[in-house]
Amino acid sequence: MQGIPARIPSSRIPTEKTMTAPTATSPPVSPPAKRVKTDNIANISNPPTANDSASHNPTMEQIPPLLIKKLSDKARLPTRGSAFAAGYDIYASKDTVIPSRGKALVDTDISMAIPAGTYGRIAPRSGLASKHFIDTGAGVIDADYRGQVKVLLFNHGEEDFQVKEGDRIAQLVIERIWNPEVVEVQELEESIRGAGGFGSTG
Repeated sequence: MQGIPARIPSSRIPTEKTMTAPTATSPPVSPPAKRVKTDNIANISNPPTANDSASHNPTMEQIPPLLIKKLSDKARLPTRGSAFAAGYDIYASKDTVIPSRGKALVDTDISMAIPAGTYGRIAPRSGLASKHFIDTGAGVIDADYRGQVKVLLFNHGEEDFQVKEGDRIAQLVIERIWNPEVVEVQELEESIRGAGGFGSTG
C-alpha cells in the first residue's frame, strides 16, 4: 500500500514573488571628480612656512603707519569712508576754482611719509567724476617725498567748478611696488605678442 505523501504547509510553498529570478545589482556610482586648480596646490617638497604666510598676509601690527603732518590749522587728516574702502579721502585746505575745460592745483596743507616699498596714488572720487566731470592727474607720491601734497584736478565739464575748503577732492590709495635692478641686454626673450602695440589686441 502506497504511503500518503505528507502535506506541505502552505507557508513553505514558494510563491511567485520568491520564485522570480534575482536581478543583477548595479554597482555603486562614484560621484563626479572635482576639478582642482593646480596653481592652488602647494609643493609638498617646499611647504609654506609661517613666515611666508605672514609676508603675504601681514597683520595690522606688521603694517607700518602712514605718517601725516599738518602744515596749517586748515589741514585735515585723510579718512576712509568705510571699513573696506581702498582709498583715504583727501581734503582741500582752501577755496579753489577749477575752470571749465581747464585744470588747477588744489592745496591740502598736509605732508606725509609713505611706507617704504609702497607709493601713494592719487585717484579720482567717483562722485566728482560722475556728477561734475572732475578728474585727477599726475597722482604719484613717492615714499621719500616730504613736501605738501597738492592735487591736480581737471574739469571736463562746461561750467567752472568751485572747490570749498574742507571738500573731499580725491582719494589716496597706498599700493605696493617692486624696485628691480635695471639691466641692459642685447636681446629680449620672444613672446607671443611680440612688438604689437596700440590696438594690436582689438
